[in-house]
Amino acid sequence: MLSCWIQLTRDSDQYQETIIPFESLSYLEFAPAVSAKLKVALPDFKVEENLGFEPTSSGEHIFLKVKKINLSTLDVARKLSEITGLKMSSIGYSGMKDKRAECVQWFSIPFQEELENLIGSLENDQLMVITKHLNTRKLRIGSHKENNFRIKLRDCRGEKSEFERRLYRVMEQGIPNYFGVQRFGKHMNNIRTVMNLAQERPNLLTPEFSKKRMAKSVLNKGILISAARSYVFNQVLSTRIESGNWNEYVPGDVINLDGTDSYFLVANDQWDDTLEERLNNFDIHISGPLAGIIAQEYKYVTKSKAADIEGVYLIKFRPLVKKLIEMNVLASRRPMRFRPKDLRWSWEGDDILDLSFSLRRGCYATSLLREVCLID
Repeated sequence: MLSCWIQLTRDSDQYQETIIPFESLSYLEFAPAVSAKLKVALPDFKVEENLGFEPTSSGEHIFLKVKKINLSTLDVARKLSEITGLKMSSIGYSGMKDKRAECVQWFSIPFQEELENLIGSLENDQLMVITKHLNTRKLRIGSHKENNFRIKLRDCRGEKSEFERRLYRVMEQGIPNYFGVQRFGKHMNNIRTVMNLAQERPNLLTPEFSKKRMAKSVLNKGILISAARSYVFNQVLSTRIESGNWNEYVPGDVINLDGTDSYFLVANDQWDDTLEERLNNFDIHISGPLAGIIAQEYKYVTKSKAADIEGVYLIKFRPLVKKLIEMNVLASRRPMRFRPKDLRWSWEGDDILDLSFSLRRGCYATSLLREVCLID
C-alpha cells in the first residue's frame, strides 16, 4: 500500500505561478562581489569521470572511456547508436557531462565482435577513444564515484583576497548542494513545462516538450521528473540556509552518511555530542526531500520541526508533487551540503584563477563556483 508524500486535499492552495529563479537562491553568506568569466575557451572547463571501480575485463558489455570536446553525452550516445545499429536504450553511461567542455567519461555497449570492430569509426576531432574493457554489466546512471574538475576562470575582477577568502570558506563550511541551473533547461523551460503539465495546460507547453513527444520519450519524462524534484529540493535548502539551520540538526531531520546513499533517523530525537561532532566533521549531513510517493515500508520521513519546514514547500508546490505521484515517482532524499575533495587553486597573472577539485556524483561544480564569484 502506498501513501502520498503529503496529504493532497481537494481544496488545494492557490498554485504559485511565479517561477523562482535560480539566482535568487540563498548563498552561504551573501552574493559575491567578485566576478569572472567561465568557459571562454573549451579547455577552460575539464572534467574526468572516475568510476571508482575497475572493469572486470570479461563479460557481455564493452566499456569505452572516451574524451569528448564540445559534444553532449547524448551526442556521443547517438553516435554510438548510429555506427553500431544499437537502440539508444542499449547505450550505457553513468551521468550527463557538460557539452561546452573537454570531458572524459565512460560508455558501454553490448559485446559483439562485429561491433567492437566498428568502434574505431567513432573517432574524429571531437571524440577519441582512450581505452576499452569488457565488463559483466551495463553501465548505469549514477554508477560512477566522482568527477574530477580542472577549471580556469578568466578576467577575474575584484580582490584576489576575496576570491581566496570565499574558497577557504567553502572548504571549512561545505557548499549548499543545490541542483545546478542546467537541471531546469534554458530559461527554466523544463520546470515551466512540468508546471504546465501539472496544471493540465498542454497549450502552454514549451516547444521542446509537446505533450505528444512527452508521452513517447522516456528521456523527456526523466528530465521533467528531475526538474520538478530538483526545484522543490532547492527551495527547501534555500530556506534552511536563510534560517541558519541548513547544516544544523533540527528535530525530526533525516541524516545522510557521507559519501553514500544511506540515511538514518535519530532515535527519539536524541541528538548528542557524538552526532554533533560527526556533523561538524562532515561524516554525516542533514538531508532534504526529493518529492514523490512514500511506500509504507519507507523509513526515512522527516518528523516534527523538520517536517514542518519541508511541508511548507510540498504544499506550496502541491501540483508538482501531485504530478510526481501520478508518474509513480518514489520519494527519496539528498544531502543538503557537500565538501569538495582536494580543492586547490593558483593564479596566472592578475586575472586568471585555476581551480582543481573532485566532487561526489550528483554534486555540481556550478554550485561551488556560485559561492566563489559571479559568473558572466
